[in-house]
Amino acid sequence: MGTLGRAFYAVGFWIRETGQAIDRLGSRLQGNYFFQEQLSRHRTLMNVFDKAPYVHKDAFIAPSASITGDVQIGQSSSIWYGCVLRDKRYFSCEGDVNSITIGSSTNIQDNSLVHVAKSNLSGKVLPTIIGDNVTVGHSAVLQGCTVEDEAFIGMGATLLDGVYVEKHAMVAAGALVRQNTRIPCGEVWGGNPARFLRKLTEDEMTFFSQSALNYSNLAQAHAAENAKKLDETEFVKVLGKKFARPDEDASLLDAVRDTTPGINHPVLDNAPKAS
Repeated sequence: MGTLGRAFYAVGFWIRETGQAIDRLGSRLQGNYFFQEQLSRHRTLMNVFDKAPYVHKDAFIAPSASITGDVQIGQSSSIWYGCVLRDKRYFSCEGDVNSITIGSSTNIQDNSLVHVAKSNLSGKVLPTIIGDNVTVGHSAVLQGCTVEDEAFIGMGATLLDGVYVEKHAMVAAGALVRQNTRIPCGEVWGGNPARFLRKLTEDEMTFFSQSALNYSNLAQAHAAENAKKLDETEFVKVLGKKFARPDEDASLLDAVRDTTPGINHPVLDNAPKAS
């Protein structure tokens, strides 16, 4: 960054600090009412040096997720609440190997971490590449690994540097997959350290695509809700209370069915509807 760049950075910094100071003053003047507003300083997308995330216009990024640096997210993919996707870049002149690439219709579920491998015993710098129609369960950790199309990563699983998960392969929940392990197509691996457990059935491999479709449909519903303004949401709640019948027992399961008809979920489908 040259002299002029540093000057612009300093001016921008002080403008932002001044804005925050004015915001804090305004909150104090509002007294006990400012807490009703939805104010958040969280930045869902953030660049690192000259690298900024690219997110397809049809992808869903939850408001509390963090996407930082050289990250690419494909069409109809979804990054859920509390996820962190971050490259590891110390200097602006580093190459493009420190990148995260996510294909189309892939879901990274709540509180998962996707990272790249910068420092390890082998000295290799490894990107993280996740293909199309992949499901990554809640609280999974993926670092410097490759996951091919229509694979399934269970909840709480950890994939370390150099792991390669082939198409239609599955990593069981809670598994720890050691460095440079390759999981072949059609196999389930689990345990700590992960090892081969059994072969997948045709129905199980077909479900992987259905799982990805379910989450794409659910992401559309969440994107629509998150796009609503606070006043609009509150207005709908008031109307619901005003015009609801006394004998009406609206359940959350019915609301999910009505807003996301494309979801195929065994628990929701078999649950009794409110009469």
